[in-house]
Amino acid sequence: MNDTLYNMQEILDENNRRNARLQGSPYDPLVGTGCWGDRVEVDGCQVPRAVLAKCPNYKSLAASEQQRQRIQEDFEYWCARCVTIKDKINSCNVPFVLNRPQRRLLAVMESQRVAGRPVRVVLLKARQWGGSTLIQIYMAWMQLVRHKGWNSLICGHLHVTSKNIKRMYNLLLRHYPREFLDDDDEALRFTKLEGQPNVQQLEARDCLVLTGSSRSEDAVRGYDITMAHLSEVAFWQESAMHSPDDVVRSVCGSIALKPETVIVLESTANGVGDYFHDEWLRAMQGRSDKEPVFVPWHEIGIYTMKVDDYAALWQEMDEYERGLWDDGCTLEQINWYHHKRREYRTHELMMAEYPSNASEAFTTSGNCPFVQEHLDKLQQDCCLAPVLVGDIYADGQDGVDAKRNIRLSREPGGPLKVWQMPERAGAVKTQYLVVVDVGGRADTSDYSVIAVWRLRQGERRPEIVAQWRGHIDHDRLGWKSMQLAKFYNDAGLVVESNTLTNEAARAGESEYILQEVDRVYGKVYRREGGRLGFHTNVKTKQKAVAALIGALRDRSYIERDIEAVNEMRDYQDHNGRYAARAGKHDDILMTRAIGLLLIQQRRVAGNDSAPPKALTCDKWLVCPV
Repeated sequence: MNDTLYNMQEILDENNRRNARLQGSPYDPLVGTGCWGDRVEVDGCQVPRAVLAKCPNYKSLAASEQQRQRIQEDFEYWCARCVTIKDKINSCNVPFVLNRPQRRLLAVMESQRVAGRPVRVVLLKARQWGGSTLIQIYMAWMQLVRHKGWNSLICGHLHVTSKNIKRMYNLLLRHYPREFLDDDDEALRFTKLEGQPNVQQLEARDCLVLTGSSRSEDAVRGYDITMAHLSEVAFWQESAMHSPDDVVRSVCGSIALKPETVIVLESTANGVGDYFHDEWLRAMQGRSDKEPVFVPWHEIGIYTMKVDDYAALWQEMDEYERGLWDDGCTLEQINWYHHKRREYRTHELMMAEYPSNASEAFTTSGNCPFVQEHLDKLQQDCCLAPVLVGDIYADGQDGVDAKRNIRLSREPGGPLKVWQMPERAGAVKTQYLVVVDVGGRADTSDYSVIAVWRLRQGERRPEIVAQWRGHIDHDRLGWKSMQLAKFYNDAGLVVESNTLTNEAARAGESEYILQEVDRVYGKVYRREGGRLGFHTNVKTKQKAVAALIGALRDRSYIERDIEAVNEMRDYQDHNGRYAARAGKHDDILMTRAIGLLLIQQRRVAGNDSAPPKALTCDKWLVCPV
């Protein structure tokens, strides 16, 4: 960024305007100033219009009765008037007055409720600003004020998480004003149901509060649940017999799709590619019933620091911090960030703890070899929908019959995605390369991936145009790979051979599968020495990952599959040894790294600015790796 574009006085004037906007309008929930929703003035207070619609004679009521009517429709007033929470800074009990991020989350929830829709939110949290507190107290408002018999569930990744949230509810009940209870209501307190240690009953409101963990979803079966707070979903464990999807389906399947029911999935991020990340992406793409909410660090009021020398700070700010200014942060906020990041070994670690956007929030550690900004740019090309989802078939499953009458079949949810069909002969020469990473057969093992690369004459950016991903027997995988290579204009076929070789050696038939495919097809890659397949070892893996890092930096390839980007976000560098984070995959990633390495080496070998001229299929057969 060029400093000459900025005049320091203009910067200070703009900073003053931003600070003034941050102060915003005065906020007083008891008076109604600065609160959410359509409001009208009544006796000096801003009251929700819904109160007057429900109670036309509101103005003539006694003050005590006005308060009882108002808490029915004014959540922020009810919080300040009736709810006690423990202040995290001084540990004192204080009235619950919503902070700025909490008011933004409330606006989403209340917009849905007032419109007569179910309340559905997926909340991506950044540090502690009280998101879980707001959700739980909103559900308490439904139970204590708006409805009787409105049962709720609190489900965390561990049972202790749920109990901590419920402890907040207990504090609220102990200090709840008696004058706002119905005459026939008893004092608000929980009682346990006999034989149900995780079910608390609130007899005065004829409702239940269930607590559970993601490991015991069956515990909620048989109860009429109308609200669910699912906490720290990104940390819910997944196994062959148990998954977050099972838990959410079990819980949410019991909640009717009707107004004022509530389902909120909230969590801090725990990497990409898991259930919570998938749900976040679905919400961001408008494919979910839930509305996404993310609060960046700079919306949290405590993250600011007085600036002693504005000019000196401006000169010290790097490109990222200048970007924060361009995004609307104040210099006081940037000064806090500038000093706070010194506590972290890398900037990536700082971004993971204090994200400015959702992409940074899903960054899990500072030892990812890929720059997150590069991955964000790579992801921009992943919006293209496949032209076909299905599978590829031929007249036979193996041998010569496996290359006869090769055809694609549309099948919803199939393992094959095609973003572009093969280009036939034309003025511009197009070639294809098929790269295979071999996984396991079982559903719980790594996936096998077949990636199809397109290389066009005169273009320096190879593109992913098709991909098959699934679990399959290895001999079937070899023939399936050949079929895709044949379908894409007799492409060169590169198969990562480690898994095949190791497995075949145990059976006494080393490299048998690749030999059979090569006998029928004849275009299988051989490494130096004539051995079939790409052998992945410490040296070749480092080279392949380095090629991918360079391609991301230079934006020199086009990606179509969002899962490829997800795997890259979860990849880790342990002192030069690369691997997926525990519980994650790198199958798609390796087809990109190997493909880019071979493309890069052929460019060097051919010394050709138009790579396809040198990349005829037969020249893929040997590579000095």
